[in-house]
Amino acid sequence: MKLTKLLTTAAVALGLATTAMASEKTKVGFVYVGPVGDGGWTYEHDQGRKAVVAEFGDEVETTYVESVPEGADAERVITQMALQGADLIFTTSFGYMDPTINVAKKFPDVKFEHATGYKTADNVSVYSARFYEGRAVQGHIAGRMTKSNVIGYIASFPIPEVIRGINSAYIHAKKVNPDIQFKIIWAYTWFDPAKEADAAKALIEQGADVILQHTDSTAPQAAAQAAGNVITFGQASDMSEYAPLPRVSSIIDNWAPYYIARTKAVMDGTWESTSTWDGIGAGMVGIGEISDAVPADVKAEALALKDSLASGEYHAFTGPLNKQDGSPWLAEGETADDGTLAGMNFYVEGIEAEIPN
Repeated sequence: MKLTKLLTTAAVALGLATTAMASEKTKVGFVYVGPVGDGGWTYEHDQGRKAVVAEFGDEVETTYVESVPEGADAERVITQMALQGADLIFTTSFGYMDPTINVAKKFPDVKFEHATGYKTADNVSVYSARFYEGRAVQGHIAGRMTKSNVIGYIASFPIPEVIRGINSAYIHAKKVNPDIQFKIIWAYTWFDPAKEADAAKALIEQGADVILQHTDSTAPQAAAQAAGNVITFGQASDMSEYAPLPRVSSIIDNWAPYYIARTKAVMDGTWESTSTWDGIGAGMVGIGEISDAVPADVKAEALALKDSLASGEYHAFTGPLNKQDGSPWLAEGETADDGTLAGMNFYVEGIEAEIPN
């Protein structure tokens, strides 16, 4: 009888200990705008999630929901994560900004991290990468390699992040090739392979022999490959399955160090609301391998530009630069401030297109 009681007591104690250990896990949720297999933006965010698991093992429990539309549906998903006991939630698209803020008000003890937005709260941080630095490198290569002098750009939504990228790519293509012209198609989606493929085909029909994209699928790469004699650049992820042609390089988003650091901050109680905007120098923006399809001298120039951006010796928006309407923006040697870049709603001089409302 006593032995049975002792065993039962021990079993209960073990069960309580196991439950306590389980409850001590830090629960981290991720909300994705596309599928984890998109090969681009969401894929790289999920690589960051996996890095958190690899770093902390049994100390963390991660969950994610993919292909969440921006808007009311996002608020529902974020709320559900908070209700399920998440300690930290990463919401990884610009359109999740207001839903994140709304949910954060209801769950003051949960920490939230919103990618690419600008609204913060005591329990909401924002983070983004200086993708425009990578666009500068792409623009340089594009300007040097185009034969038709027509460069196509597949844009997602007319928000500052996307407009910055177009401007940066154009400025640096124009520096090395004064004859270039940009053709821009707005896809109004982050991830829709059919729309992205159609946009790439339309740009190619308009004479573009270089395609840049700020959308997340590999469909433009496939369209360019089918067309032949068109070069592309990977977006958010390396997309190296299309190297050495048409994909000649890429922008790679490296979220892993940030996700590990912010998870650790929640675990050790040091998390504070912050605003992070890092680039090539900090390793948040990577430049994918420049393939042998790029001439050696152009590759050397591109890598030199990358190094000068990384060191801070050079800023991608350095005057003299005018706005599209010809009005002065940056004087000789003057660089753009972060406030202007964060809210950028204009094209630079030379781009013959309108920004949609």
